[in-house]
Order: sequence, then C-alpha cells, then structure tokens
Amino acid sequence: MAETDVLQAHPLYATDRDLVDRLLAVTVPTDQDLVDLARLAMRYEGFPGAHDLQTDLVKTLRLWGLERAQLHGRTRAIWAAGHRPGAQAQQEPVGSGFDTADQGTS
Repeated sequence: MAETDVLQAHPLYATDRDLVDRLLAVTVPTDQDLVDLARLAMRYEGFPGAHDLQTDLVKTLRLWGLERAQLHGRTRAIWAAGHRPGAQAQQEPVGSGFDTADQGTS
C-alpha cells in the first residue's frame, strides 16, 4: 500500500463484522445466509478498508464451496422467488383465541 492510500472505516463495520462472524460458523447456508453474504460482498467490493472483513467474506464463499458468480446466481433466484428481507413465515397462534377477559361475571 502506498503512503497516499487511505484506509476508510465503514459506518456499518461493527454490525457487518458480527454478521460475517456468524456466517463463518454456518455449515449449510440458508437462503437468508446466501442473501446476506452476497449483500456484504457487494457492499465491500472495492472498499478501501475493512480488509479483514473482505478476507472473511472470501473465506466464507470458499467454506460454502461457492464461486462469487454462483452466489449471485443463487441469490438472484432467491429474490425472483419472492424473498423479501425480514419477511418470515407467520406462525399460527396457539389456542382457540377465546378471550375470557371479555366475559362478565354472573
């Protein structure tokens, strides 16, 4: 690196670091894991800093047995299938839904 090169701190580094650490521990990635990895890879591509994070993103790809083009192909299919961030399957409520608080006492 030349003296004129300035490393920048990314404002989302701390939260991204936690996410990358979690992704490194994943052995079988879910759709959300793939989307997160692709999103972070795009965010830090060419970023002049956070080299440790960039290295760990590449390491995660390697651990999952993927090339970057494969990751992007899979995530495009995930998005095309209707994936939306934060949209998780709604759980059915347990019980009958009968509210005894509305019942008057006799």
